[in-house]
Amino acid sequence: MKNQLKTFALLSALSVLLVVIGGSIGGVWTYAFLAIALLMNVGSYFFSDSIVLRMSGARVLDQSEAPALFGMVQELATRAGLPMPKVAIMADETPNAFATGRNPQRAVVAVTQGLLRIADPRELRGVLAHELAHVANRDTLVATIAGAAATAITHLAHMLQWGAMLGGAQSNGDGEERSNGGGLALGFLAPIAAMMLQMGISRSREYMADEFAAKLTGDPLALASALQKLQSYGEQMVAQGAAGPKPVTASLAIVNPFTGGGLGHLFSTHPSIERRVQCLVEIAQRMGQRV
Repeated sequence: MKNQLKTFALLSALSVLLVVIGGSIGGVWTYAFLAIALLMNVGSYFFSDSIVLRMSGARVLDQSEAPALFGMVQELATRAGLPMPKVAIMADETPNAFATGRNPQRAVVAVTQGLLRIADPRELRGVLAHELAHVANRDTLVATIAGAAATAITHLAHMLQWGAMLGGAQSNGDGEERSNGGGLALGFLAPIAAMMLQMGISRSREYMADEFAAKLTGDPLALASALQKLQSYGEQMVAQGAAGPKPVTASLAIVNPFTGGGLGHLFSTHPSIERRVQCLVEIAQRMGQRV
């Protein structure tokens, strides 16, 4: 509930920011850019499954190719009350996984060869449950709404920047001129604020997916172990220059090795692994499990 309220608050803040910057511009161009942004994001939402699979190089599997993996996904999907999603694999040695699709009926759960190689069955079950949580929580829809708002804000901010830089001083209606400094500042700061809010929404959804997976499997420590193992292997491979998740699709993955520390956390799509593991340990303690 805490993370759901946080998501609602962050989406509301994005909406307010959009209204503020849109009102600062006005005119027909405001609506034109908003329409373009919405069309782009709506298109991405409806075709997200095929787009993401192509971008990541994932291949949809037949059940005969990976019966044990299919059986595990089927068991978890049934427990979660979800239809059986498509299962895909990526020829990538970086251990990771992601889910996509605009609704449970169009869902795809993808894993890398690296994940299947290094995760034991208990850890793999935790990772798959996390990805099914994204399907159950309609996180693709939430991300699309946030993305549409952030994209619109960025377009409008660029209009405001150019208007402030090229328009010079403006009249206030009483024959006096006022500087466009406020509009210029808003034009530069609004996209940064929109990105921070969008990333905050993404991090909230990751916490929700971890909690959902912990309750679905009844084994929070398995997911905690998987997260630590995936981060360790992923960081080693990125440091060695090995192929990893593409930056454009890394935000979908259960672990993002491109995440930075310090102030970079504000622009990160994922919470820190340390914090996620701590939350999972607390859930295990509430379940009465020995930690």
